[in-house]
Amino acid sequence: MLKFKDVKKTFKDGNQSIEAVKKTSVEFDKGSCIAVIGPSGSGKSTFLTMAGALQTPTEGEVIVNGQKITGMNTKSLAKLRMSEIGFILQASNLVPFLSVQQQFKLLKKSKKDVMTDEELDELLNHLSLTEVKNQLPSEISGGQKQRVAIAKALYTNPSIILADEPTASLDTENAMKVMEILKEQTIERDKTCIIVTHDERLTEYCDAVYKMTDGVLEKIK
Repeated sequence: MLKFKDVKKTFKDGNQSIEAVKKTSVEFDKGSCIAVIGPSGSGKSTFLTMAGALQTPTEGEVIVNGQKITGMNTKSLAKLRMSEIGFILQASNLVPFLSVQQQFKLLKKSKKDVMTDEELDELLNHLSLTEVKNQLPSEISGGQKQRVAIAKALYTNPSIILADEPTASLDTENAMKVMEILKEQTIERDKTCIIVTHDERLTEYCDAVYKMTDGVLEKIK
């Protein structure tokens, strides 16, 4: 469960203060897939980074599975991100000198509660990555890198999945396949999944849709 309680994020720009996210109170339950849409610069990414404990709010509280994360020290936040949150970012952030399969072995050293080998094989098969699992990131396409990043986020069994334009580099077929997997994982594993996107086709897979406009978050579906 993810909860924002009177959360606001303000940035300084010279002598001016810019409210990237205006006062927001919202709660997202487990087992739900949420889309956040809106134009560039509307505050979507700032909202997502606060949800993922990468930025702290200027005001208010962010609560993850009952834990108030506002005010946590850097070490505690890093531990929470590793245990509770799976990030899917526009940049795939793969380790360049590790094969696809080795990317997952590295994660397993950091977190023990990961998918079984059988579950991982099934996931890689779903994402059409089985044939490239022994290849380096430099040897696979941009779309394949993005699908590996998605698999990595799911592999650690996070309770919250935060996706920033997860299908931006994928063709329509693979984009829809990824959304089917995210939806399936959200329901089967009782996760909270929040997807920030410009692609309104993805909202068909979501239980609720919110729109961010000039820092204001509003539920539209």
